[in-house]
Amino acid sequence: MADNDWKSRLGMVYSTDPDFEYRTDERPETETLPPARQHLRVWLDRRQRAGKVVTLVRGFVGRGADLADLARLLKTRCGVGGAAKEGEIVIQGDHRDRVVEILTKAGYGCKKAGS
Repeated sequence: MADNDWKSRLGMVYSTDPDFEYRTDERPETETLPPARQHLRVWLDRRQRAGKVVTLVRGFVGRGADLADLARLLKTRCGVGGAAKEGEIVIQGDHRDRVVEILTKAGYGCKKAGS
């Protein structure tokens, strides 16, 4: 962390200790597991979406950048929109069978879950 990274220290008021070093509670991102060790679940969801159906992929263990790359792959192959946020991938529409097929071909362990 840079010495002048003032945005991460906004909650700090003042310290008279000359040896004080400010520490944040940032945790390092977990290493991304290889596709064969991932256990993904593919769900269908329509809650809080005005009756529209989305396909959710949950259970990804790894960095946010790798999750975004996987989401980009799924969105491209399905030809729809979506997002990767909060550890899950949201694909617009009912593409559960197609997503399971794509993930299996890519070497991921995945199953259909829910309804």
